[in-house]
Amino acid sequence: MNPNTYQRGLKRVCDAEKQLRIDPLQKLQFVNIYWVVLLYIYIMRRPILLFVLVLLLMPVIGFRMMGHSSWGFYAHKRINRMAVFTLPPGVFGFYKDNIEFVTDHAVDPDKRRYAVTGEAQRHYIDIDHYKIEEEDVFVTVPKKWKDAIKKYTEDTLQAYGIVPWHIEVMMFRLTKAFQEENYDQILKLSADLGHYVGDAHVPLHTTENYNGQLTGQKGIHGFWESRIPELFAEEYDYFVGKAYYIEEPLEFAWQAVKESHHAVDSVLNFEKILSKQFPEDRKYSYETRGNVTVKVYSQEFTKAYSDMMAGMVERRMRKTIIAVGSLWYTAWVNAGKPDLNKHKNKQISPEMQQELQAEDKLHQEGKIKGRGCDHN
Repeated sequence: MNPNTYQRGLKRVCDAEKQLRIDPLQKLQFVNIYWVVLLYIYIMRRPILLFVLVLLLMPVIGFRMMGHSSWGFYAHKRINRMAVFTLPPGVFGFYKDNIEFVTDHAVDPDKRRYAVTGEAQRHYIDIDHYKIEEEDVFVTVPKKWKDAIKKYTEDTLQAYGIVPWHIEVMMFRLTKAFQEENYDQILKLSADLGHYVGDAHVPLHTTENYNGQLTGQKGIHGFWESRIPELFAEEYDYFVGKAYYIEEPLEFAWQAVKESHHAVDSVLNFEKILSKQFPEDRKYSYETRGNVTVKVYSQEFTKAYSDMMAGMVERRMRKTIIAVGSLWYTAWVNAGKPDLNKHKNKQISPEMQQELQAEDKLHQEGKIKGRGCDHN
């Protein structure tokens, strides 16, 4: 793989991590020190030192801008869970029995960035990179992988994201797992596929300006896909209809990307308009998450933004849910509609459990495979 390709994918990971993560052990150490010193001051009745301590340690234990990668863990899990209820008989029972797995593991592809080199670019495509003057980029960019390689080279495609093509790859793998009646892989690939499909439905996963870094709007990525669902997802309508057979999954994936990309201007411009109307102290607020105080977009600003977009986030989530269910169903049909009842009450294998635990460990350690953020 070209070093520039890896570096670009890694930068996306690092940008998200700088907003999202604080090393768990480091945070625990600071918090423990904080409370030990606080207890000492209380005992010694030195209130002036208490005030100084709070001022000194607050930047360490808190006041971080909240951010997330992809839809945010909450949204990805909700999407996979609700997709189960779109499925028809023959496949619904299997997914219903395993609904906790496809829900809990909807975020595994994000965790896998810490174990697999080249994972990052599977989550997005910077389609605007290929735009030439007034040409329609969705006409000029070949839909098929081999054709796109001939036109741009594989290194270029990897550098600017491959999500629509990776969805096609995941469909092949899931269909094969159904054909082989491989219980572990059916579940794992179903959860993973739901994640990538979700990413394709996020506008900011389709542009080089993925976090507003090119327009002075850094942080908008997490704002759109995490903060809004966090506040309003419980009010969304998740009755999206029944899953249906998809004749051309690759074309379907490209259509999702196209619809997402057409919303990019609104996502960015509406936030700019509102930011001019809201002073800093109304645009942001502070919330406590565990032992950490985080800076977040205020509920007032978030609601105004969501209203200005006329429920765009809810619409994209709804589209994602029916898309995920339909692709699961399509893979099962293409595999010959195998009888899934034989897997009732089955458990994933010890080998699969170990694989998932290893991914969790790498994610918790926060060690990205390859060079770290400091090298960007």
